[in-house]
Amino acid sequence: MKEPSTEEWMEIARGFEKYTHFPNCIGAVDGKHIRIIKPLDSGSMFYNYKHFFSTVLLAVCDANYCFISIDVGTCGKSNDSTIFKNSTFFKKLTEQSLNIPGPKPVSEIRTTRLPHVIVGDEAFSLSEHIMRPYCGKNLTKEKRIFNYRLSRTRRYIECCFGILVNKWRIFHKPLNVHIEFAENIIKACYVLHNYVRLRDGYRYEDTLFETALDGLSTTTIRPGVRSRNTRDIFADYFMKEGRLPWQEKMI
Repeated sequence: MKEPSTEEWMEIARGFEKYTHFPNCIGAVDGKHIRIIKPLDSGSMFYNYKHFFSTVLLAVCDANYCFISIDVGTCGKSNDSTIFKNSTFFKKLTEQSLNIPGPKPVSEIRTTRLPHVIVGDEAFSLSEHIMRPYCGKNLTKEKRIFNYRLSRTRRYIECCFGILVNKWRIFHKPLNVHIEFAENIIKACYVLHNYVRLRDGYRYEDTLFETALDGLSTTTIRPGVRSRNTRDIFADYFMKEGRLPWQEKMI
């Protein structure tokens, strides 16, 4: 699976804007616990907060339910924010070596150029290319709308996991193989998922599968002013020219 070119990233962004109305979005990121039989002499390293043994599949997907990048093999006790920061994808993202397009305005009436971003949940740290929801209680209407719009886009990675698991039923029970072999199985299914998705499409019912790494309590790095400003501009856009007719009903 090759890295996307700049034009391919732009095509991904056009897909998210078409289907989710989230401009400058080039992916959705999340993690999934893949059940395994406890590896020998591993102690509690693979025992996760859901109380079963697992290895974590962390992935980024596009708006066509295809995987762009995965990181697999980390023990189940790790959280997805740490896994993401230790991944090759994140290192290349911070080094700006992923051919990601430069910043551009999110609409014709705005002059501020915003970076292309990947959307994630509260477990991820806000940064130049990572957008996460606003946290806290008593959020303003603008912030709640932003959280809804981000969640609406982020669900694509959850659906991606749903399609993967329901297509390859080996994931419906713990993988009873050596951990390295389990990683190879996951990687093979990842490649086959993209192949079948592009060849055959998908069925909506395949996406209805609970997969998110919710309920995690993680410590995140305090975001910089620039990243917070970028999120605020997205929030303002969603309240004005990027508004959806039904969004107030969803909060």
